[in-house]
Amino acid sequence: MGLLFLQSLPGPKVFKCRCCKVDSAPHDAIVSKNFSGRYGPAYLINRVVNITMGPSEDRHLMTGWHTVNDIFCSCCQQLLGWKYEKAYDDSQKYKEGRFVLEKARVMKIG
Repeated sequence: MGLLFLQSLPGPKVFKCRCCKVDSAPHDAIVSKNFSGRYGPAYLINRVVNITMGPSEDRHLMTGWHTVNDIFCSCCQQLLGWKYEKAYDDSQKYKEGRFVLEKARVMKIG
């Protein structure tokens, strides 16, 4: 197996994987704090690092049908949330290309 490249994020506030403490997202990338995930409250985020993505699948979420990819920590493979690939409702298009990080799966440092 090869070396694992991990990106470190600068700044006083950073979200990290709850299991292995690897940086996941900068705090200033939050778009909204009013999201719900599988395990409770979640954040809508513009940019995440140190992740791997699962296959695309269509899911019926609270706001309708979306094509999403689950996202996992690249270090420990813990499920962190999902990425919106496509929104079928025009009012939900702002989510496309953005990520949902579940509060239960990440911790905020700083």
